[in-house]
Amino acid sequence: MRISHGATRVRASFDDPSLVSCAGVEPVMALAQRCGLHGVVAARLHVPTDKGSNAAGKVAAIVAGMVTGADSIDDLDVLRHGGMPLLFDGVYAPSTLGSFLRTFTHGHVRQLQAASRQFLVGLAARAPLLPSAGAVTFVDVDSLLRRVYGKQKQGAGFGHAKVGGYRVLLRGLNPLVATISTPDAAPVIAATQLRAGNAGSARGAASLIAEAVATTKAVLAAQAAQAAQAAQAAQPATTTTTPAVGSEIVVRADSAFYSRAVITACRRARVRFSITVRVDAKVRRAIATIDEGAWTEIRYPQPVWDEDQQRFISRAQIAETVYTAFEGTRHEVTARLMVRRIPDLKKSTVDGQGELFTVWRYHAAFTDSPYVLVQAEAQHRGHAIIEQVFAELIDGPLAHLPSGRFNANNAWLTCIAIAHNLTRAAATLAGRPHHTARAATIRRQLINVAGRITRHARELTVHLPQHWPWQHNWLRLFTTTHGPPI
Repeated sequence: MRISHGATRVRASFDDPSLVSCAGVEPVMALAQRCGLHGVVAARLHVPTDKGSNAAGKVAAIVAGMVTGADSIDDLDVLRHGGMPLLFDGVYAPSTLGSFLRTFTHGHVRQLQAASRQFLVGLAARAPLLPSAGAVTFVDVDSLLRRVYGKQKQGAGFGHAKVGGYRVLLRGLNPLVATISTPDAAPVIAATQLRAGNAGSARGAASLIAEAVATTKAVLAAQAAQAAQAAQAAQPATTTTTPAVGSEIVVRADSAFYSRAVITACRRARVRFSITVRVDAKVRRAIATIDEGAWTEIRYPQPVWDEDQQRFISRAQIAETVYTAFEGTRHEVTARLMVRRIPDLKKSTVDGQGELFTVWRYHAAFTDSPYVLVQAEAQHRGHAIIEQVFAELIDGPLAHLPSGRFNANNAWLTCIAIAHNLTRAAATLAGRPHHTARAATIRRQLINVAGRITRHARELTVHLPQHWPWQHNWLRLFTTTHGPPI
């Protein structure tokens, strides 16, 4: 593509008061308003002093900026250009929003987190966030280390992170995140908590799981009611009943979360668990009891890169046995130990008599899943989906934890969860191609679209680019958020 031949000169001028660069944020925030974001935050969050006035409007402004891709407080100025004041009331300056966040205490963060969870339930009542939830719903828990550089960052500490396949020690903050997903749905964020950079992965995980599971059950109930309402609207003459909430909720986590507190939290919440365990001496003894004929070969849908062996792996063998965790304590739990093994090509395959044999590398997971081995093991490997959520957040508002105040960053993390869930809900309403699209794709195709605003007879019209490839999805979202009640 080359510069147009038809013009002898190209000029540029920032002088159009009716142009906006992110017209898609209007239907997204209309959806937020219809799902009660302002009311939920106003009822839950009470921040003192004049900096906390109109907390609902300020939280909505932060979320709107994050929806467009803002990753710092200064980036929230994206809401104050061109015709944005024609579309929105109460557009705040970044300095005002920064002062608002710095006023937060831990109690205020907890209030905002409760509002975030309640808002997710409201979204589920109006958008099909979790299709196929009637079979199984997954709650994934994981943490990551976000590197920070400011010397005055509260809570910053040294923790381990993996960079390029190597574990390195970095200075940062440690967000803990729980997501909800189904086999056919992209994950939404159920709960978040920011910890100090040197915090262990499982610190606070039990309480976070309790909150996430309670939110999941409320979301599933709202989703079931929404599905029943949609079915009743499609067939008004037929009497319908509210479908049953998902039969199974499975909490998945990696080996850092294998602890008594985590498994006890799952048992108290009456949900299933599937947690990776470290292959220590006790686990090896349990693996040794598995008969050689009990191993079943599986093939991965796509080859997986193995960092240790520096090769792609497409096949493995799986088996299971009974295992008792925390034996001899009041937290003793007996359940299934799923074991996956792959050949270890880096070790010698010749025994003392010169005979060839296979050396295996083992990976184990402790679970009380009711599903057959092949299905349960595949579901456990699906825990990696939370890494995709982390990648999307880092590519967006989690690129930075922008404040020097710990509670301000914790509130920022909670707003990230609200923005992520709102973006996912908007994508589901836009149509099938965007149901599982990455957040960057949704921003590029539906949100950050240039538009010109005109006013006629007290009516605003947003003029968008002609022949926009995703105009039908954009209009479907716009019509849904501005039409009769969803």
